[in-house]
Amino acid sequence: MIKKFTGATAAAALAAVALTGCAESAGSDPKKLTVSTFGFGADRFQKTVVEPFEKQTGIDVVVETGANADRLTKLRINRANPAADVVMITDLYAAIGQKQGLFDKVDPAKVPNLAKLYDFAKSKEGYGPSYTYQLLGMLYRTDRFKQPPAVKDLWGAEHKGKIALPDMSTSAGAPFLQSTAATYGSGPQDSAAAFKKLAELKPNVLKFFNRSTELVSLLERGEVDMAPGLDLFAVDPAKAGKPIGWAPFPKEQGRYVAANTAQIVKGSKNKAGAEKFIDYLLSTDVQTKSAAAVNDKPVNKEAKVPETITKVSGPAASDPAAAGFVSPDLAYLADHNSEWVDQFQREVSG
Repeated sequence: MIKKFTGATAAAALAAVALTGCAESAGSDPKKLTVSTFGFGADRFQKTVVEPFEKQTGIDVVVETGANADRLTKLRINRANPAADVVMITDLYAAIGQKQGLFDKVDPAKVPNLAKLYDFAKSKEGYGPSYTYQLLGMLYRTDRFKQPPAVKDLWGAEHKGKIALPDMSTSAGAPFLQSTAATYGSGPQDSAAAFKKLAELKPNVLKFFNRSTELVSLLERGEVDMAPGLDLFAVDPAKAGKPIGWAPFPKEQGRYVAANTAQIVKGSKNKAGAEKFIDYLLSTDVQTKSAAAVNDKPVNKEAKVPETITKVSGPAASDPAAAGFVSPDLAYLADHNSEWVDQFQREVSG
C-alpha cells in the first residue's frame, strides 16, 4: 500500500527528510567504510589492520590506494558526495585538505586512544591524528659508500645519472626542499636558493620519483647510488639483506619528521565507523602489529618498536626529538605547496 501525503502531512514529511539529511549523509551505511590510503605495503595493511577490524566490528571496509596529491584532488572534486570516509595521508596534504575544508575534526570521546599518543602526533586544531611517522634522510647503496652520504654529496660529478630525487608531490618533496635551502641558502625557507641549486642537479638525476615503489626498485637494481627519502623504505630491503641503508642528514642540513595522519572526510557516509577505525588504528595492539608488519613507527606510547626498524633508523625510531628531528612548519608548507609544485616542474624536473 502506497501512502499519499497531502498538505501539512506532506510538509511534515519533507521537514523530517531535511532533518535526517542534516544528521546523516545520503546513502549512509553503518556497515560499510571506505578507507583511502597509500599503495606502499597495501597488502600487509589489509591483513594487519583491515581484516581484523572487519572481524571485530562487522563493518565491511573498501580500501582505495593512490598518491597523496591524486587522492586529495579526488576529495576536492567530489566534496559534495565523497566516496571515502577515512583518508590516510601525509601531514602536509592533511594541512592542505584542512585549509580547503575537506576534513572533520575528531571527537576525543569517540576516539579514546588519542590519550595514549605522543604529543607530536596530536593535532592542535583537533583534526585527525598522526598514526605513524617517517624521518627524512638519505637512502643509499651501502656497497658504494664508505660512509653515509649527505645532501651535498648529491652534486658530486661521480654520481652523474645515478641519483633519484623526490617529486614535490611526495612526502619527502617539501622537507627535502627545506633541507636544500638550509644547506645552500640562508635557512630552510630560502626556497629561491634551493630551486636554483636543484636546477643545477639535473644532470645527476636519473629519475624524479613520485612513488616509493619506484625508488626501492631503482635502489635494489643498483640503477641509482642514493636518493633523499624516508627511512621507512629501507626497512624491507635491510631485512632481506640488500645493500641498502638510510642515514639522517647532518643537523645543519635539516632533520625533518614526515608524519602520516588519519583524517575523517567531511560528509562521510559513516562517520561513526570512521571514528571506530581511527581509534582501532591507534590502539596499542594494532600499533605494535603495524610496526612489525608494515614498518610503521608507532605514535602510541605503549607500543613496541621492532628491532628491524631501530637498526635502520637508530634512536630516532623511538625518540625523534632527542635525535634532532623536528616537524616542519606545515602551515607555511601548505601555503606554498602549489607554487612549489609548479616551480619544481618548470625549473627542476621539466
